[in-house]
Amino acid sequence: MSSTTVETKTTVTPVEDFLPLYGTDYVEFYVGNAKQAAHFYKTAFGFQSLAYSGPETGNKDFASYVIRQNKLTFVLTTPLRADNAISEHIRLHGDGVKFLALKVDDATDAWKQTTQRGGKSFKEPETLKDKDGEAVISGIHTYGETVHLFIERKNYNGIFLPGFIKWESNYNPTETGLQYVDHCVGNVGWNQMNPWVKFYEDVMGFKNILSFDDNDISTEYSALMSKVMSNGNGYVKFPINEPAEGKKKSQVEEYLEFYNGEGVQHVALATNNIIETVTTLKNRGVEFLKIPASYYADVLSRVGHIDEDLEPLQELGILIDKDDEGYLLQIFSKPLQDRPTVFFEIIQRKGAKSFGKGNFKALFESLEREQALRGNL
Repeated sequence: MSSTTVETKTTVTPVEDFLPLYGTDYVEFYVGNAKQAAHFYKTAFGFQSLAYSGPETGNKDFASYVIRQNKLTFVLTTPLRADNAISEHIRLHGDGVKFLALKVDDATDAWKQTTQRGGKSFKEPETLKDKDGEAVISGIHTYGETVHLFIERKNYNGIFLPGFIKWESNYNPTETGLQYVDHCVGNVGWNQMNPWVKFYEDVMGFKNILSFDDNDISTEYSALMSKVMSNGNGYVKFPINEPAEGKKKSQVEEYLEFYNGEGVQHVALATNNIIETVTTLKNRGVEFLKIPASYYADVLSRVGHIDEDLEPLQELGILIDKDDEGYLLQIFSKPLQDRPTVFFEIIQRKGAKSFGKGNFKALFESLEREQALRGNL
């Protein structure tokens, strides 16, 4: 009696990504003085002048300066009058991130897909045109007053977007090696992390790829919880933080108090050489959190071999962590304004896809030292 083995092949139908995203198009900040802010970002961070919109272009309500470095684009917008939404945003929050603009092939479909899944519309699809072609922009609300814009520019060949002119400057400091937005972190209120996780899952088709609770992110005094949301191809990642119970006020609570609500806590900027980038940034006056020397005593026994010498990393205060894919190097700036709100992370990934869990304790203790100096711990 013979037996026959039949091999059965299972066909896996891939889940369609109803909202394909191709990275961050730009980050737009509402600021009190865009002209001065642009000068700061050029001087300190090495951005280059790109485009401008204001009274000279027919825009009577606000002025916007666009700056760029490699694939990293910031828009700095300031109101020209006191009685508009931009002025009110700055009064409430200080300088902060208003728009996280995402690259899409079809801004109309992106708006339809997200609004029919429960997203609250900020801007219905609008086609902007000039001599260089046309771009389509739409948008939806997210946490706080933050907005996701969908930017379709496949039929546009201009300097930035219709309504902007080329901004040429005689002052163009050298770049600092910043490449693109790695991820962008939002702070939300008590018990609001999971509702916003559900928003990103249901409305935007994101997945929760990492979760941290107060056992992972805590010190003697404070704690928080965080979940990392990622779109299908991994080009866009939005960690979401909320406070957790602790003996004293956490950094998220401090942010929520001074920002007057939920918003973007920090933008992580990628570099291919963090030692060179951070050295240059420090030389230009950018301030970073200080890490105690004790952190470096056993860090290599925790993370294993790295390509870099430990001494310059310690001198600069750069943190090291690993996962199954490799390791990463990261450092965090102090707040960018006097309000202890938005700041930057500089990150270099050497294979790692994680977010520095092994660094949380050292980082948060450093943040608490700054809070204590401000009298807000």
